Amino acid sequence: MNSSEEIAVTGFSAGRSALRMGPAELVQAAAMARRFYLEGKSKIQIAEEFGVSRFKVARVLETALERDLVRIEIRVPAELDAERSDALRARYGLRHAVVVESPAEAAESPDPENLGEVAADLLGELVAEGDVLGLAWGRSTIHMAAALDRLPPCTVVQLTGVYDAGTAERGSVEAVRRAAQVSGGDAHPIYAPMLLPDAATANALRQQTGIARAFEYFDKVTVACVSIGSWEPGISTVHDMLTDEERAHYASLGVAAEMSAHLFDADGRRVGRDLGERCITVEADRLRRIPEVIAIAGGRRKAAAIDAVLRSGLVTSLVTDTAAADSLLAAGSTPSPALERVDPDD
Repeated sequence: MNSSEEIAVTGFSAGRSALRMGPAELVQAAAMARRFYLEGKSKIQIAEEFGVSRFKVARVLETALERDLVRIEIRVPAELDAERSDALRARYGLRHAVVVESPAEAAESPDPENLGEVAADLLGELVAEGDVLGLAWGRSTIHMAAALDRLPPCTVVQLTGVYDAGTAERGSVEAVRRAAQVSGGDAHPIYAPMLLPDAATANALRQQTGIARAFEYFDKVTVACVSIGSWEPGISTVHDMLTDEERAHYASLGVAAEMSAHLFDADGRRVGRDLGERCITVEADRLRRIPEVIAIAGGRRKAAAIDAVLRSGLVTSLVTDTAAADSLLAAGSTPSPALERVDPDD
């Protein structure tokens, strides 16, 4: 998924503007351009080789570009949209934003599977040896883990309980195991449901040895992957786990998005904090302290939820698709930069 630059250095056929240069100038400019763009030599090295000043080399290279003697073409794989990616990164002040082309028929579908494949490549790029990788529950993170084929040696810890303890083998527990297998590091899964009936039950589970051991790693996490859900059926696992009465209560608080059992209004402020007390999940304050938090979410229906979470300051990077990106880039007011990591509730 890395972009590549193709440098074409031409000679007398470089174009009519280049032909205004004399033959000696053309030959020298082409040679200097080859040294600089193709061989990676510095301007000082080139100056020494040709017996001129480095300022002369700089002028020649600049002229070569202006007169079409050198053409630089930047290419990225067809599935990546570099222009939207850069615009989204700048708008939200993100460290990384990767926008993936999605088929037109998938524009309304949440989290196309190809997001997970690209996120897996991004993770392989960002995780370093000795890091602690945290994975939260989510369909997109599960797809990402399944697509992993390279990771430096690192510890992998589960950041949330599972949607349904009966599906742990096919869900976030398996995602943690898969990532640890690829990296060759230790795995710390959480064998517990995400949502419990009450705060007392959740607190008791947190004291159990295996779960407590995973929680001990939360402050050591250096890179985390999370999913984002809209507050509607089928697009937020937390929404689907609640009763009708509970959904109505949280909706009355203005919930627009959910991430790792934390609820946010449209401005990125956390609401319904009592829900977190009933959940096995990484706390929001701990998430904020993790150096790199990558959200994986896409689809037009999730755009407003993605916007809300990005405004919260909990996320530093995003993998999304063109359908969501277009909605995000067309949104109204410009949010505060995500990398400020300020608490919007203060």
